[in-house]
Amino acid sequence: MNIFLRELKANLKSLLIWGVIVILFVVVGTSKFSAYFENPELLAILDAMPPAMLAAFNMQAFNLTTVTGFFGLMFTYYALMLSIAAAMWGSDIISKEERDKTVEFALTLPVTRSRVVTAKALAALVNCIALLLITWGASLVSTVQFHPDSEFYQFVGLCLIALFFMQVIFLAVGIFLGCALKQYRRASSIAVSLLLGTYFLSILPSLNKDLDFVKYFTPFKYFDAGILLRESRFDMTFILLSLVIIAASMAGAYLTYTRRDLYI
Repeated sequence: MNIFLRELKANLKSLLIWGVIVILFVVVGTSKFSAYFENPELLAILDAMPPAMLAAFNMQAFNLTTVTGFFGLMFTYYALMLSIAAAMWGSDIISKEERDKTVEFALTLPVTRSRVVTAKALAALVNCIALLLITWGASLVSTVQFHPDSEFYQFVGLCLIALFFMQVIFLAVGIFLGCALKQYRRASSIAVSLLLGTYFLSILPSLNKDLDFVKYFTPFKYFDAGILLRESRFDMTFILLSLVIIAASMAGAYLTYTRRDLYI
């Protein structure tokens, strides 16, 4: 419990910074959306954009003159920001003990390495949930002026669940890298590089239908906002894949951290 509370306190500043970033992003995005709201003439601007850009941000799936379509477009940005934060928290919360030369103190506590990983993982998970709630609150407050309907709130609920799954996936991967890598300084950079790589990979099926199989290798395709809007449901295949990735990453984290030599 002491480790858990210590990590919450240590990461509070990071959480506040990410929270401010998300709020500012929502405010700026909402101000831009006000020009599109119930103004279909401005949609002609999208026709001049390259197809690759439209596919990258899933713009063709939404009606940007509605608040529901606006949130669907913003989903990709939210997924990127929240997943990057989760990956960085996950990789850093373990490796920082070696980076800051405090691992010797941590190992003198009457706790096992497994309990250390558990406490730190729970603290990072709380941060992820807090950032998700900030995103949810900022989105609702910023869009209330457009008088959203019940469909909007149902869609937002589904998107929040999807965002949480993506956060936990990249949090678990980050924790695994922080526990497994002997070169602890590289954990965060590899975690973020892997995340961005899977994001760019998710664009390929939109550009070429022959590459549709790629969607199984990128969590950004497990939760497609366009499909959530049209069908209001999750694909259980991707839910199971997400759980497998999370479970495998955490199992690998516990296994490697309890066995490898730590830099004191």
